[in-house]
Amino acid sequence: MSVTAREKVGDPTGLHRVLDERRVLPQAAERLDTRPELWPDEVRVRVERLNLDAASFRQLERKHLRGDGSVDGEAVRAEVLDIVATRGKMQNPETGSGGMLVGTVEEVGPESPLGLRVGDRIATLVSLTLTPLVIEDGLARWDGAGEQVPCDGYAVLFGRSIAAVLPDDLAPELALAVMDVCGAPALTSRVVGEYDAPVVAVAGAAGKSGSLSLAAARAAGATRTIGVVPDQAEADLLEGAGIAEAVAVADARDPIALRDAVTAAGGPADVTVVCVDVPGCEGGAILATADGGTVIFFSMATSFSAAALGAEGLAADVRMLIGNGYVPGHAELALDLLRSEPGVRALFEGRL
Repeated sequence: MSVTAREKVGDPTGLHRVLDERRVLPQAAERLDTRPELWPDEVRVRVERLNLDAASFRQLERKHLRGDGSVDGEAVRAEVLDIVATRGKMQNPETGSGGMLVGTVEEVGPESPLGLRVGDRIATLVSLTLTPLVIEDGLARWDGAGEQVPCDGYAVLFGRSIAAVLPDDLAPELALAVMDVCGAPALTSRVVGEYDAPVVAVAGAAGKSGSLSLAAARAAGATRTIGVVPDQAEADLLEGAGIAEAVAVADARDPIALRDAVTAAGGPADVTVVCVDVPGCEGGAILATADGGTVIFFSMATSFSAAALGAEGLAADVRMLIGNGYVPGHAELALDLLRSEPGVRALFEGRL
């Protein structure tokens, strides 16, 4: 049942769902209106799975460690439920990040521009930090131990939201994992294409966004790809995947270690991509990048003030880009990379 009259006029950005007293966009709002009735350009989705942002999930794990070092999954689950109930969306108050979801379209407003139909199984390509969300099953099927969260509830998409119909040839869990990070390889591909046979280094290279970014860099013409990982176990995984010409082990939070590891592996890099879900990697990424090069930050744990001031303090002539998660065609590019790169697919499937 669509809404014909409301105390707020509908807006494609979702402003009409903001419950804050001041005028802010949904992502910056403290609370969102989650009522199921739709404005004319909205879509309601029956949610079956959430994919929590890596930085957010790691923060929740660290917060809820038991005395023996294990994670209290019940406490993680309780906090996620509390965040969603309090804010009307999934937005970690510490990291500011959220994730995305998979579900089935159950109602489409008559003026929706998204091209979706009732019954479509979709992945949302916009953040849960701006998506009205209601959880109706108490996350009873989730043990709090992984980023992918089985869920029953509903979510609302706005006129300027983005969603993609799930492909038939991939398991929903796998497609969701890819689409969660599809902005990273797309922007990496675009930036690498601006250089003539560049050297590309990726920190966090054995992870989801990192492995796809490595594959995208190679496909876009990188002359050498360097994958940086924190330990030998990750190095073994990356070497087995066969998607990097060189694999380096270094703590990306140690600026000198990261610089030296990339240099020893064939750097400095013309393009450095940061896909590490812990804070403190800004200085090393800057030092690992050649003058005139580009650093792309794809982690919600990044301090952008630290990056800007760090580059200034190092007199580093580097361009720094914030990966915003959206590049036209990003979902298709990432899914095609997964299909064409067995090593990348093996890394993803191993992490599910």
